Amino acid sequence: MNSDTSQKKRGSYLVVLQFALMLGFATLPVYPEPSGTELFERLATLRWLALALFSGSALILGTLGSYSIRKYLTPLPYPVENNQLVTTGIYSVLRHPLYSALLFAALGWSVFSMSISHLLLTVTGFLFFNFKASKEEKWLTERHPEYTAYARQVKKFIPWIY
Repeated sequence: MNSDTSQKKRGSYLVVLQFALMLGFATLPVYPEPSGTELFERLATLRWLALALFSGSALILGTLGSYSIRKYLTPLPYPVENNQLVTTGIYSVLRHPLYSALLFAALGWSVFSMSISHLLLTVTGFLFFNFKASKEEKWLTERHPEYTAYARQVKKFIPWIY
C-alpha cells in the first residue's frame, strides 16, 4: 500500500478538514454585528452565562477526555496500534468528549457573540464531527468488537441526549 492510500485510510484528510474548520471559525467575522445594539446589551447577563456554561463544559470534557486516553491520543481518527478501548471516566458518559468539547466551545461563542455566521459554522462542525466519529467508530469496531455494545449504551456527543 502506498503512503497516499495509507494516509487516506487512516483519515489524515479528516484532520486537515478539522483544522480548516477551526481556523475558519476563529477568523470568521461575527454576522450580523450585534454589539452596541439594545438587544445585545439587554442580553449581556444571559450571554455571559451561556459562554461560561458552554466554555466550562468544553474545558471539563476536553480535559477529562484527553486525560482518559492520554496513552492513545492521536489527531487521526484511526486508532493507534496496541490501543485499549477506554469506556471508563468521561468515556462512560460520552463516546467522543474531545469532539464535544470543540462543539460546546463553538456553541458558547456563537451564543455569546449572537453570531449567525458562527452558529452556521458550528452546525457544519457538528455534521463534520458526526461523520468523523462514524469513521472512527468503524475502525474501533474492527479492532474492538465490544465497541458495538458500548456504542448502544453511551451517547456520542451530548450526555443522555445524543
